[in-house]
Amino acid sequence: MEASALEAMRTTLRGPVIGPQDPEYDRARTIYNAMIDKRPAAIVRCADAADVMAAVDFLRDNGPELAVMGGGHSGPGLGLVDDGVTIDLSPMRWMRVDPEARTAQAGGGSLLADIDHATHAFGLAVPAGIVSTTGVGGLTLGGGHGYLTRKYGLTVDNLLSADVVLADGSFVRADEATNPDLFWALRGGGGNFGVVTSFTYRLQPVDTVGMAITVWPIERTREVLEWYREFLPQAGGDLYGFVALIVVPPGPPFPEEIHLQKMCAIVWCYTGDPDRLEEAIAPVAEPGRPAFRFATPMPFPALQSLFDELIPPGLQWYWRGDFFDRITDEAIDVHLKYGSNIPTMLSTMHLYPVDGAAHQVGTDDTAFSYRDATWSGVIGGIDPDPANAATVRQWCIDYWQDLHPHSMGGTYVNFLGSGEGTDRVQAAYRDHYQRLAQVKAAYDPDNLFHVNQNIRPAR
Repeated sequence: MEASALEAMRTTLRGPVIGPQDPEYDRARTIYNAMIDKRPAAIVRCADAADVMAAVDFLRDNGPELAVMGGGHSGPGLGLVDDGVTIDLSPMRWMRVDPEARTAQAGGGSLLADIDHATHAFGLAVPAGIVSTTGVGGLTLGGGHGYLTRKYGLTVDNLLSADVVLADGSFVRADEATNPDLFWALRGGGGNFGVVTSFTYRLQPVDTVGMAITVWPIERTREVLEWYREFLPQAGGDLYGFVALIVVPPGPPFPEEIHLQKMCAIVWCYTGDPDRLEEAIAPVAEPGRPAFRFATPMPFPALQSLFDELIPPGLQWYWRGDFFDRITDEAIDVHLKYGSNIPTMLSTMHLYPVDGAAHQVGTDDTAFSYRDATWSGVIGGIDPDPANAATVRQWCIDYWQDLHPHSMGGTYVNFLGSGEGTDRVQAAYRDHYQRLAQVKAAYDPDNLFHVNQNIRPAR
């Protein structure tokens, strides 16, 4: 961008417009995934919805590519665009809780930590994610699953409304009664339809939860997954447990004798009476006594932030995912093969349950299309050292290629990796893709918002 264009935006907006010559530029373009190194022509830090409206108008009329960044957690780095302009919502990080109505409104730049802190004071929570540094915007627009999914559904199942700046620069509300087609699309369709400046959520009663970690030697993966695939879908909605193939971190709560050992772990969350946590997880002994078992009640925000220090911003990341309606014997063979060869301490595979309350919402009620999935799987190649980036990336791709034939064929849109192509985007939406393309044509016919997992406007 020419200096005159940058200056024009600076005079129009309340928030700062940061260009490559500005001292804060490198920090402003730094995102969660250090494997991404994109250089926007400018980063526009929007102070409010009026800034977003002005920025969209300017960029639409002047031609630079536009990207939108909330929390900056996008694996492929979709909040940045080379030589274009990033609309950065990070200044719009605010919360408003109505404890009587049990609702919360979050600014578009808010993080899960902001929601957890604000709502926990009232013994309430939004079902969303497992890492508190995640941005609410990207997580919500992709569907949103986490510790509370089996009990209270997806994040989009608890979304009541959204304030949106559209491609024509107008500001609209989307809910069940107002712009219902847009509201349907926002609940799982990603950032394709506009810039969401705030989200309003229904809150659920959650305070202290039971948390547990159980780990077995990686050689026991078969027995653990054979038990888990039968046990968890039959368990009540109060119990949630995701499988993780890990290298045990060298620190508490893990004993020294298992540090850096490859293990099959299950991380549990129990939303029932914390005094009954031990009873709820007692069946974990059935596949064999765990090598380590830790259980304790804790405030829900503490569970949400449990992994923040282990996977801070600035690591090398490459991920791919798929949905699964079952865990087949052949899939277990793949998990055992690659779990036994995890290349770095932080690389991992997770299987997140997406059943329970999430199955009680109709397939066509939201844009999220995998209501028949039981697990959302993700493989993450992770390491702090850029020298290991190619290694973790290849491990992830090889693992995914061997596992994909045993999946449902598509993935959670937030787990789409870089360069996976339009076929994978369509597979993420299945039968909903054409309806989403029609909504896209109505609200963004020129595909202004295309730096995302893009849905092309219907023609």
